[in-house]
Amino acid sequence: MKIAIVTDAWHPQVNGVVRTLTSVSRQLRDMGHDILVISPDQFANFPCPTYPEIRLALASSRTVGQMLEAFAPDAIHLSTEGPLCLAARRWCIREGHAFTTAFHTMFPDYVARRTGMSPEWIWPLMRRFHARSARVMVATDSIAEQLRAHGITHLAHWGRGVDLDDFSPTAPRPALFDDLPRPILLYVGRVAVEKNVEAFLAADVPGSKVVVGDGPAREELEAKFGEAHFLGPKSGAELAGCYAGADCFVFPSRTDTFGLVMIEALACGTPVAAYPVPGPLDVLEPQVGAMSERLKEAIAAALPLDRADCAAYGSRFTWEASARQFLSALEPSVDSFGADRAA
Repeated sequence: MKIAIVTDAWHPQVNGVVRTLTSVSRQLRDMGHDILVISPDQFANFPCPTYPEIRLALASSRTVGQMLEAFAPDAIHLSTEGPLCLAARRWCIREGHAFTTAFHTMFPDYVARRTGMSPEWIWPLMRRFHARSARVMVATDSIAEQLRAHGITHLAHWGRGVDLDDFSPTAPRPALFDDLPRPILLYVGRVAVEKNVEAFLAADVPGSKVVVGDGPAREELEAKFGEAHFLGPKSGAELAGCYAGADCFVFPSRTDTFGLVMIEALACGTPVAAYPVPGPLDVLEPQVGAMSERLKEAIAAALPLDRADCAAYGSRFTWEASARQFLSALEPSVDSFGADRAA
């Protein structure tokens, strides 16, 4: 099957959307499918205001359409609500090609956290973007409920996975961890206001706090919380070692649609502390994580949990299963592409 994936989030960005698309694309290729990724690095682009690592493509629907036409995909997936996917969406609608979309990010809440604007002003744009898709892929039941409440109802489940070759309890720990007071509490992700990292750093708990990742709030938070250890971005075995060496993974976000980092931590045997919000409510079970509106209490409850239970639970999330869910949600594209190939 030939599958075109259009995305505004791609390398060198480091986030859950990019990891998901990269991992699923690799898995699909291993299954024998032909994958085309259309991403901002293939066009003139400029940095997103306040998010310079996110590049916004300057691409017309005609240019994107020519790329799709040349590939002649069996299915088209528009992964993000950015300018590149908007261009592809316009072309698909104009030319009569079916497409699917995904809801990776609570964008209305992100905008609200960064600007003070009401998220209700953004939801009409979300409804418009997703309205013409055959299906909207969504990772959790809680997010599906929120989408339905906002008038987006044509949904399909698309879960997430873990690279179990890297993420396991045996991943080698960073040497730094040998000298840190226990318990070691870990955050992994973007260091940005919408991730609520400050709530983790401000929690009055014993031990050491470690932050893995980068983002626009890093400099301010490093200055404010000098006792915390900021290690910058990590990936692969290095990242897995950070998870495996920590005593508790803390997920302070209130706006994520899933939280891929939680299942990565669990696969490494590390219990999770979080707020009782969508994402954690869908992913965590009592034997592997603790949730409370007081993050301090969630951390205290998570620390004693059995690491073997965490690792066993985390290993249930595979990219193969995620890729098969993605395939089942796609909508075949017919008419001109099929006619072109037959000719």
